[in-house]
Amino acid sequence: MTVHLIKLCVGAPSIEHLADWQNRVLAGKTAYGKVDHLFHTTRMTPKRKDELLDGGSLYWVMAGVVRVRQRLLDIEPVVDKEGVKRCRLILDTPLIPTRPQPRRPFQGWRYLDPKDAPADLEGVSGTNDEMPPEMQAELMELGLL
Repeated sequence: MTVHLIKLCVGAPSIEHLADWQNRVLAGKTAYGKVDHLFHTTRMTPKRKDELLDGGSLYWVMAGVVRVRQRLLDIEPVVDKEGVKRCRLILDTPLIPTRPQPRRPFQGWRYLDPKDAPADLEGVSGTNDEMPPEMQAELMELGLL
């Protein structure tokens, strides 16, 4: 059974910011002959690896709203420079916009049941990316968006 992860996207208030940052990181890595895939490092390793890799995604929360997801390709244990065990979430490159879904702040990542995950926008125009995230979140709380 597939399961997803959800995580706050700190420092990227929009899909465009996240895409720009990831493109720069990936370009820098490939320019130096290093890893040619995107990853996000976390402190805790998910125990449900098989379920996550069975079609699971990482859903990003931006400014209090789930806005985009990336498919999980692999989960690797790593040790950082200080000798601390970490987890590397290997991500597929495409960012897939989702229907906006408000989410309160939380620490780390959480499992996300597929029935609770927002649907993909897939070709839907008018995704409100031009609207400030704070305004979008407030309109959603009021049930107007």
